[in-house]
Amino acid sequence: MIKELTKENALDLVPIFMELENYYFGKDAASEPEIQDYLVNKVFSQNSGVSIVAFYHESTVIGFATFTVMYPAPKLSGQVFMKDLFVSSMVRGKGIGLKLMQHIAKIAIDNGCNRFDWTAESTNPRAGQFYQAIGASVVEDKEYYRLDDELINRFVESPVY
Repeated sequence: MIKELTKENALDLVPIFMELENYYFGKDAASEPEIQDYLVNKVFSQNSGVSIVAFYHESTVIGFATFTVMYPAPKLSGQVFMKDLFVSSMVRGKGIGLKLMQHIAKIAIDNGCNRFDWTAESTNPRAGQFYQAIGASVVEDKEYYRLDDELINRFVESPVY
């Protein structure tokens, strides 16, 4: 069952966020209390701008995706951007990610969006193969930019060019 989450059921995500943290950060993963605080006070904050859908097996979240609907987009439409898609290692390859993406695609259509975009880690070729297998194409004419950590602070303090 797929369910759109709110702050009231944010803590349902704690176990799968722990798995995600361990998957990406290993021994440097956030602790359970840190994840709880992060979910309640950041992810589901008023300024977050993100929606989350979760795939439940009984009462356990076994996959989730975060996304936002954005306007404007070409031809007076909108677009959906999926920030994260994560499925528990216990059930990867069983169609959970596909179902979550189809759910988000339906939200895109219902909101008059003509694009559904996301990024993938270049170090995860399995993800790229999955996305291409469902019909997605790699966007060759776009570049992805980032200011992180200290660069954000330097940018804010830098003179206007």
